[in-house]
Amino acid sequence: MSPLSQGEIDQRPDGFIDAVFQDGADVRVPPSDLRRDDYVQRALRGGYPEAVRRSDPGRRGRFFESYISDVINRDVRQLTEIERTGDMRRLVNLIAASTSTLANPSNMASRLQVPATTIKRYLDLLDLVFITRRVPAWSSNNATRAVAAPKLLLNDSGLAAYLTGMSLKRARPTAPVGPILETFVLGELTRQLTFASSPVRLYHYRDRDQYEVDAVLESASGEIVACEVQAAETVRPEDFRGIERLARQLGDQLVAGIVLYAGQSPLSFGDRLRAWPISALWTLSPGG
Repeated sequence: MSPLSQGEIDQRPDGFIDAVFQDGADVRVPPSDLRRDDYVQRALRGGYPEAVRRSDPGRRGRFFESYISDVINRDVRQLTEIERTGDMRRLVNLIAASTSTLANPSNMASRLQVPATTIKRYLDLLDLVFITRRVPAWSSNNATRAVAAPKLLLNDSGLAAYLTGMSLKRARPTAPVGPILETFVLGELTRQLTFASSPVRLYHYRDRDQYEVDAVLESASGEIVACEVQAAETVRPEDFRGIERLARQLGDQLVAGIVLYAGQSPLSFGDRLRAWPISALWTLSPGG
């Protein structure tokens, strides 16, 4: 089962990728009526059609529980025989608790007391049944300090929220929702890759100096759009530090550096640097 994009849920255009690669940082981005809590609620809901239709958190939680149990006990076993399904379920819970961080199978094996070879096998299986996604690290010949580890996340932010207990609580302004919102945004971008008008690949960037960019979109021609996700309703110049580090390596190869944030107004932070409401992901269309 594939989650819906937010544009499909809202029945609005969601041509963010095409719009930015076609029109660059100067594409017209409408202000948003949504606030931080609105984005959090959308991330907690996720994109599975059955979850979207359930407004009650308890009923939505029962769907998520049934879904993950069916995938592990039925779908995975159709691919291969696994003796200890409980270990896979504990692995999924661990991934949910650390969604959108660098994949470290050895650390996972140590924490779960499971052989590293088993963890790697389970990760491959979870990718095959669309529970997880590994976003590869972006690098180039000029980016000699890039970290090669992929970023590991659940495909659906609602499932991640359920497995960590977040969807059963009333979201507070201080709740640690950053990883869930990042998972939501990366899931949205992943789904839009499937209908972009030309091939685009999704990466992340992080170097040994701890400069990072959550999403690096690279076209077949080598043009790049860099996106950082911020859960705050305000944006500071420091929020562009990772994008600016990457921009110095890319030069004219960078089409736009964008901070997607939980505020309402599109803002300019200099040449090709913009802060846009997260809703730009499903309100933009090429030439709009």
